[in-house]
Amino acid sequence: MATHREDGEEEAEDLNAKSTCEREMQVQSEEETEDEEEVEGNDDEDVNAGVLTEQKNVKPFNWAPSVISCLGKEVYHYVGTDIKIFEAFDTYGGVMWPGAVALCSFLEHNRDMVNLEDKTVMELGAGTGLVAIVASLLGAKVTATDLPEILGNLRSNVMRNTRGRCKYLPQICALPWSFDVERTFPSALYRFDYVLAADVVYHHDFLDELLATMAHFCRPRTTTIIWANKVRLESDLKFTEKFKEEFNTKLLAEDGDMKIFMAKFKM
Repeated sequence: MATHREDGEEEAEDLNAKSTCEREMQVQSEEETEDEEEVEGNDDEDVNAGVLTEQKNVKPFNWAPSVISCLGKEVYHYVGTDIKIFEAFDTYGGVMWPGAVALCSFLEHNRDMVNLEDKTVMELGAGTGLVAIVASLLGAKVTATDLPEILGNLRSNVMRNTRGRCKYLPQICALPWSFDVERTFPSALYRFDYVLAADVVYHHDFLDELLATMAHFCRPRTTTIIWANKVRLESDLKFTEKFKEEFNTKLLAEDGDMKIFMAKFKM
């Protein structure tokens, strides 16, 4: 049976939705102390990151990071820093995807092309937080977003690896992809120089919503999308075609099925 809802209830619901990001930012500061309990068991191990090997208009690159793994923990090395990542194997967003590793290597070794220092950066589908951490270490003002159920592990990884190391403390917010992002992230308040995304084309029932979310945050002339993606299914190719219809797109680097694109909104 349908239930009638009063106007006042709807207004209250909208106000609650708009404050979602602010509440998440408050929660992350309350949980910072808990992250100090991490066990530093593998600090003396040597870790090597993948590097880009050629500089061309479209750059072939190799990304083959050496990683120390122990009971769900992996240690990466970027921007002269050991980055300890814990994974949550019960969710897609809780594990490391190859696009994140490729994008981190690209950002580290192409700072002249993509200069993140003092730039405002949003990451869509931040997952374990590796890309957000590297962007923060490179000097960006980062807002890392993902589904609400991903935020606990994401926040823990990001705070553990950035506190006291970065110019700007990253923010963590819930952001389900949708056609109505304006409701919770009004464009008048949320403006970004860069939108980063790595291996986000996996939830195949929400690809149109993903594209709409990208378009919402990509302001004409001022916002650049950097998107890393490994092609796995036909849906990846279809999404890429729709992406190119929506944005002016340039292929920055590729290695087999792994590609990194730069895009701006079409005028």
